[in-house]
Amino acid sequence: MSTLTRADLTVHTPAQGRAPWWRQAVIYQVYPRSFADGDGDGIGDLPGITARLDHLAALGVDAVWLSPFYRSPQADAGYDVADYRAVDPLFGTLADADALLARARELGLRVIVDLVPNHTSDEHEWFAAALAAGPGSPERARYIFREGGGETGEEPPNNWESVFGGPAWTRVRDRADAPGSPWAEDGQWYLHLFDSKQPDLDWGNPEVRAELEDVLRFWLDRGVDGFRVDVAHGLVKAPGLPDWAGHVSMVEGAEDADDTDPESPALRSPEGHHAHPPMFDQEGVHEIYRDWHRVLAEYPGDRVLVAEAWVDPIERLARYVRADEMHQAFNFAFLVSPWHAPELRDVIARSYRANDAVGAPTTWVLSNHDVVRHASRLGLARTGKGPNGIGATDPQPDAELGLRRARAATLLMLGLPGSAYLYQGEELGLPEHTELPDEARQDPAFFRTGGVERGRDGCRVPLPWEQDAPGFGFSPTGRTWLPQPPEWADLAADAQTGRPGSTLELYREALRLRAGLGLGLGSMSWSAEHATSPDVVAFVTTGAAEVLVLTNLGDADVALPGGWSALVASGPLGSGTDGDAVTVPVDTTVWARRI
Repeated sequence: MSTLTRADLTVHTPAQGRAPWWRQAVIYQVYPRSFADGDGDGIGDLPGITARLDHLAALGVDAVWLSPFYRSPQADAGYDVADYRAVDPLFGTLADADALLARARELGLRVIVDLVPNHTSDEHEWFAAALAAGPGSPERARYIFREGGGETGEEPPNNWESVFGGPAWTRVRDRADAPGSPWAEDGQWYLHLFDSKQPDLDWGNPEVRAELEDVLRFWLDRGVDGFRVDVAHGLVKAPGLPDWAGHVSMVEGAEDADDTDPESPALRSPEGHHAHPPMFDQEGVHEIYRDWHRVLAEYPGDRVLVAEAWVDPIERLARYVRADEMHQAFNFAFLVSPWHAPELRDVIARSYRANDAVGAPTTWVLSNHDVVRHASRLGLARTGKGPNGIGATDPQPDAELGLRRARAATLLMLGLPGSAYLYQGEELGLPEHTELPDEARQDPAFFRTGGVERGRDGCRVPLPWEQDAPGFGFSPTGRTWLPQPPEWADLAADAQTGRPGSTLELYREALRLRAGLGLGLGSMSWSAEHATSPDVVAFVTTGAAEVLVLTNLGDADVALPGGWSALVASGPLGSGTDGDAVTVPVDTTVWARRI
């Protein structure tokens, strides 16, 4: 018998007063080049998205987040922006963007667009001007140019690594376009925390701040409902750009420097902990977002700022969603949690504690365009964040196990109060494409690491819409910019529509129930019977009604507690020895309503 009190079991109590839409919203991420192609070139575009918005309305989501569609040389799939106020011809025109926004409004969908403020493309007019103007110029002051180290400046200014692998600095004279150019003898280096074609802006420059605020207003005036902010924790760097012996990876963020590294002791705080990495999570970012918050407050309709911030621990991440800063921040700690009941309960409880302390919703997510899809990640021998891509010669996930767990994880996530993000195709149960040939890969992380990291292409493969159409209906010509696995035919949207038990119909039913039962704005308490179980995560959400959410992560069936009637389950439920009791099989989640 549990001795836990009601106070011990209560995890989350909703904020009082008016609840803006984003506190409980389910938001669907569209990766434009892989969602739907309208013109037949094999690359998704804005008209293609507009034509498929009915699918999202029928799914039951509240809003759409569009990954970048701005003018770009596409060195990093649009996260290298050459013009923040223009649509790349690859994706269409500004008129196409306006048409998409108009159609979304007709369907009751809000639209969030990506903003990439940490860096621009090296083909942005500002960077071209910086190269032409030379050292010490106002044009270079918009970026982070520094003199090199060593006797002749032949060494990078510091030891920082690119998130994509290799050094985070490029010498101007070493650029491929330098020979014979006016800067062929230029010895300065510029910082790029990502690819060399993505130079970091200097956010200490008032001109940079004014420019990006103007970009916000440009898109707000066109009717967007908010911004997902790329690398939100990276805009401000520590003064002096000090050396740092740690390493940064996609999604989970900064890792401590190796204790055996002779440079590490100098980077410790007086308490003996490693200091924050000097390129991320600096105090100055919060001033920027307070300014942006004021910009959005000038517009009606509860516009929203969403932080992509790889910040640990959760308590530091919560600082980004204080009342006068951003509105949501992706919960990557939840995304990278292993499939293990005690660890999931711990991250859920810590997330609510941290976010409730600042009056913010917790924003749940399981997949996005930067990680292995959770239908594959959860089928690996070791669950958690998983590798940075999977290749044909790597250990392969168990597809059946992965999908079963993915369905259970999604139903668990959607039962939690707060907001939630879905990544395109997860409603179809799409796995990672783990057998992409190397010659088809395009992710700069693959090339900068010499193939050590497979990269993110496997989660970015174009969607299957029609089972029997060329390219599974992604494009009118059948062309696709990345090859699709043939087994995706059975996962196409038309093949799953109306099919009992399909992943698509599970998502539709879960989203319908979530909205109708008010789960997103409910309170949440652990089930006393399972509060310390090594095998079960179970909690009661109270919105418009009491709903029990129970996930079995063990190795044997568990009984659904008496007094509850199943509403929806991620897989078939069983029955006990007496024939009346309902049992929840392994790797299954059930929602139940009190009888």
